[in-house]
Amino acid sequence: MLKQNEHAKKSATWFGLNTPGAEIADVDAVIFGIPYDGGVSYRGGAAQAPDLLRANTDHATPCTERLGFYRDFRVLDAGNFDGTDRDEIFAEVQEYVETLVRNDVRFTMIGGDHSVTIPVERGINAALDEPFGIIHIDAHMDLSYELEGDPLSHGSTEQRALEMSNITSEENLYFIGIRSIEPDEFEFHIGRNLQIKTSWDCYKEGIEAVADDCITKMRNFSKVYLTFDIDALDPAYAAGTGTPQFGGLTSRMAMTLLQRLFAGLNIIGFDIVEIAPPLDDSLASMYAGRKLLTEGWGAWADSLGKLVRF
Repeated sequence: MLKQNEHAKKSATWFGLNTPGAEIADVDAVIFGIPYDGGVSYRGGAAQAPDLLRANTDHATPCTERLGFYRDFRVLDAGNFDGTDRDEIFAEVQEYVETLVRNDVRFTMIGGDHSVTIPVERGINAALDEPFGIIHIDAHMDLSYELEGDPLSHGSTEQRALEMSNITSEENLYFIGIRSIEPDEFEFHIGRNLQIKTSWDCYKEGIEAVADDCITKMRNFSKVYLTFDIDALDPAYAAGTGTPQFGGLTSRMAMTLLQRLFAGLNIIGFDIVEIAPPLDDSLASMYAGRKLLTEGWGAWADSLGKLVRF
């Protein structure tokens, strides 16, 4: 069930862009949280991210790193999908996302572990009658059939996506930042055309070249969803996450990557997951996620003519 805490009800939240009580047809984007981390196979804590992120936005500004302001961008904080029954939570999320997509409403989801992306992608699939693309930015591919016996784990997100009717082949998926692989994922990739840019590729080829290749491949789809696991970043920039992997993307690479992807593709929604505040007293991962969020919204605002450049 969607529940709003005190921050979700305040207009000061989300950089002063929140419009409590607005209808989804009257806003430029909807944001909601899924504070669930029961799908992890290692360290938890990501369930705390949505509310902590909200609480740290009322003193920040709607500003991109290039000093573009978007004060007129209207956001609706729908609240959190709270509960203890995973099947119930996932069903509610899927239905809600389907409604948003059918009404052409852009949206952002804050996790939670990466398993919460599963019902989001299923909601997109249910709403569309055409193939769509998924950009998966992560240290891991999340292509395991199951982890520890759980087919809905945070390591199975895109394996579940491949079962959906509008994900017609592996070419609907594009992976960026990968630097760890499970044994069954290695076996799965044999003979398949997986589109993967490892973290090494991002360093060796340059992040702009990686972004441009992704855009070229994903332009086959009129609608694209982007999921960003904060562990795509090197732990030096985002230590507060459940399964950090050394050698990840730098903050500069991540910002440039998102800027180019949002400019080159029709990204109808995105999420930021696996921020685990209890694992990092400095909250660096939370602040990283907040900045990535502002860049995504800034790109959307720009597409609507609501970005005012410095």
